[in-house]
Amino acid sequence: MANGHEWAAGARPRTLPAAVAPVLLGTGAAAQLGAASLGRAVLAGVVALALQVGVNFANDYSDGVRGTDVDRVGPMRLTASGAARPGQVKAAAFAAFGLAALAGLALVAVSAHWWLLAVGAAAILAAWFYTGGKRPYGYRGLGEVGVFVFFGLVATLGTTYTQAGRLSWPAWAGAIGTGLLACALLMVNNLRDIPTDALSGKRTLAVRLGDHRARLAYQWLVTLPILLGVACAFVAPWSLLVVLLGAAVAVLVTAVRAGARGIALVPVLAGTGMLQLGFGVLLGLGLAV
Repeated sequence: MANGHEWAAGARPRTLPAAVAPVLLGTGAAAQLGAASLGRAVLAGVVALALQVGVNFANDYSDGVRGTDVDRVGPMRLTASGAARPGQVKAAAFAAFGLAALAGLALVAVSAHWWLLAVGAAAILAAWFYTGGKRPYGYRGLGEVGVFVFFGLVATLGTTYTQAGRLSWPAWAGAIGTGLLACALLMVNNLRDIPTDALSGKRTLAVRLGDHRARLAYQWLVTLPILLGVACAFVAPWSLLVVLLGAAVAVLVTAVRAGARGIALVPVLAGTGMLQLGFGVLLGLGLAV
C-alpha cells in the first residue's frame, strides 16, 4: 500500500506549475481588459490543477498496465513499482477529474458561458486518452498537440474569457507562449525516456524526431514564448519583465544541447516547469499593470 509521500510523488509535483501558469497569465490578461475576478481565477486554478493531477495519475495507470513504465528514470510510478494497485491509481485519476468537473461547473455557472461545459468535457477526455484507451494519441506522437491546446490555449484563454467575457491579442500571445512551454515540459520528459519508449513501442514526438532534433525542438519551445512576451510590450510595456527569464532559458538550453541524459534531465524537467510558472507570473503581472 502506497504511503502519503509516494502518492504525492506519483502526482508528479514538478508538472504542477504547468497548470498554474496559464491561470495566472489568463487573469493578467483579464485585468488588462479591466475585468479580473479573484473568485473566478481560483476556480480556474482548481480546474487546472485537478486536471494536471488527474492526467498524471491516468498516465501512471495506463503506462503501468501496458508495461511501458518498467526500468524508467524519473518520478515515482505507483502502478509500475507495485506501490499501489492499478485500480487505486485509476480511481485517483477519476477522483481528480471529478473535482475538475465540479470546479468547472461552478466556474461556468458564475460566468454564464454554458457552452464551455463542452470544452471542459473535451479536456477530461483528452487527459484520459493521452495514454488511455486502445489507441492513445500520446503513443502516436500527438501528445504535444493535446498539451498545447488544453494546457496552453484552453487554460489561458478560458481563464480570461470567464472573467472578461472577451479576448485580446495579448491573451492569445500569452496562451501560445505558455502552450509552447507546456510542450517543452513534455518534450524534455519524453527526451529522457526515448530509449525505453522506443523499446516499448511508445512513439512519442521525441522518439519520432530522434535525440538531436528533439533537443533542437526544446530550444525553440522555450525561446519563442519570451519573444511573444516581448511583443506584448507594444500594448503593455511591463510585459518586458519576461526578459528576466532569459538567463534561465540559457541555462536550460545549454544543459539540453550539451547532451544531458537520463537522471541528468530531471533537474531540467523541474527547471522547465518553474520557467513556465515564471512566464505566467511575469507576463500576467506585466499585462495587469
